[in-house]
Amino acid sequence: MATILHVNASPRGASSGSLQLARHFIRTVQASTPGDIDIQTLNVFDPGALPEFGTTAAAAKMAVFSGQEQTLEQLTAWESARAVFDQFAAADAYVFNIPMWNAGVPYALKQWIDLVTQPGWSFGFDPKDGYSGLLEGKHAMAIHTSGVYSPGVPPAFGQDFSSTFFADWLDFVGISDAVHVRFAPTVLNANPEETRRLAEEELDDAAPAFAAKLTPAELLAARG
Repeated sequence: MATILHVNASPRGASSGSLQLARHFIRTVQASTPGDIDIQTLNVFDPGALPEFGTTAAAAKMAVFSGQEQTLEQLTAWESARAVFDQFAAADAYVFNIPMWNAGVPYALKQWIDLVTQPGWSFGFDPKDGYSGLLEGKHAMAIHTSGVYSPGVPPAFGQDFSSTFFADWLDFVGISDAVHVRFAPTVLNANPEETRRLAEEELDDAAPAFAAKLTPAELLAARG
């Protein structure tokens, strides 16, 4: 059974426009897939969802880099981070809903990224060739929303370091097969519902290809 990990980076619950679109996309993917899909949802703002990555965990990471043995405390912190990574790595595909916060990604999403982006887990490094992503063969849908910024607005209305950072991170860890959809109702938008409809159409158009990559060849053949 294929697994989709849905990473919800909004704390606004049912009021979140990005979450509404993510759920819309997941339902459309499920309707497009003849087989079963395991949907796992991680809300990065849920209490206890993410372990702290502070002094001890940072020391554990540096011990890995330098080839030193980790202390028991460091090992515990490292294993907590590893559990978050294992959930990430075990999925076949990803759906991210990402509201823009102060031109960037929400801090809890950045914490999750910093937990799973570790040497030997999601990326490798070669002194000659540089970094290489280790999560190849997976694909992602990233839904970006913003309340003021939208493409083409004057600089006084903000800039987007959120979607650019996130796209770069996906590529860094090896997830080069990614689609990015933006929903910007914004204070400058005279018709936000039409903008929502267009975003849903874009998601609907992307869903069949996303689903096909999750479906075993024999099921696709039987579907005919």
